[in-house]
Amino acid sequence: MVSKKPSRAKSLASSRPPTVKSSRSMSRKASRALINTHHQLDKQRRQAAAKNDKKAVEQISEEIAKLGGIDRYQKASLQGQSVDRGGDTSKVLLEWLPVTELKKRDRPLRMLEVGALSTRNACSTSRLFDMQHIDLNSQEPGIKQQDFMDRPLPKQETELFDIISLSLVLNFVPEAEGRGQMLLRTLSFLRDTSEAPSGAAGKFFPSLFVVLPRSCVQNSRYFTDDRFDELMTVLGYTRMKTKMTQKLTYSLWLRVGSAPKKLPIFSKKELNPGRTRNNFVMTLNSSSSQSVSIG
Repeated sequence: MVSKKPSRAKSLASSRPPTVKSSRSMSRKASRALINTHHQLDKQRRQAAAKNDKKAVEQISEEIAKLGGIDRYQKASLQGQSVDRGGDTSKVLLEWLPVTELKKRDRPLRMLEVGALSTRNACSTSRLFDMQHIDLNSQEPGIKQQDFMDRPLPKQETELFDIISLSLVLNFVPEAEGRGQMLLRTLSFLRDTSEAPSGAAGKFFPSLFVVLPRSCVQNSRYFTDDRFDELMTVLGYTRMKTKMTQKLTYSLWLRVGSAPKKLPIFSKKELNPGRTRNNFVMTLNSSSSQSVSIG
């Protein structure tokens, strides 16, 4: 597959708060408090940016920096993903996949983990995948510091992946359309449906693994799990697996086709009125297909 040259999509790095290094360890209670505070401040900062309130954005960014910035937040997230706390989201993916069949393969499947926090999670240590890890702010030598929206598009078949992981990534993209563009862009990095692995494992690939806060689909004014299905269907995905916990929603999506060259408008509309609901949503407009190549 040779990808068309895309126009430059907006960099996600522009939405990230300052990075401040810190080596202090955190208790479980402290890490959870830091993560919650970071989420609240990040939401306030995005709201201020939407209003073009530069002074407020600067003030909130300073508050985030005082907490330790994205570096400190990621260290707290790493503690949340530690094995002893059962927080590794990739364990759910392995529960869904035909591990026995995958172990019989002559070569491992290729997996791209976007927003990687560690090279020691379940998928990375399973030996089932040829892993590539990327993140805006790398925490380990094995994680390439890279914005997925700036990642060069594949020029050869060998650069494509069998599966992509977006675990707690989409909820940090600052704009609704940017989230839709990220989902669209995954198609440029996945193998075509005709190149699925042979055998029982073939029905699970090429695929996309997505993890979101549960509130994104259950407490949003503008987005629901059904709406998520509609969006992914437009993009050429079908849901294979799903799971909800108290705080997270997991889903595995099989690529069954390609998005149309001219996408229908997938707009923001109120679905669940209420003062206590959040504003999370993912959208696409008719020009989104011009932003990235879909093969």
